[in-house]
Amino acid sequence: MAVERWTDEMLDELASSVGEIRDSVDGLRITAQALLQVAAQHQREMELMTQRQAEMKQRQAENDQRFNILLEEVRYLNRRNEGE
Repeated sequence: MAVERWTDEMLDELASSVGEIRDSVDGLRITAQALLQVAAQHQREMELMTQRQAEMKQRQAENDQRFNILLEEVRYLNRRNEGE
């Protein structure tokens, strides 16, 4: 089996390749962190939207209930006026 000796040029190439790989990994890490931040922000916005929708549904239900009470009062007053 032949033993190949590493030349300075080969070591420089290897070091350059490792540096490029490290830069690529760093770039991927930064990109992943940015995506995670965007996803977290989106999640917070979705939670706020869901909360607002629940609040709106509750207000709508309360308004519907008030409307029905008023409608019953109007009907009662109409019946009373018709009876007079």
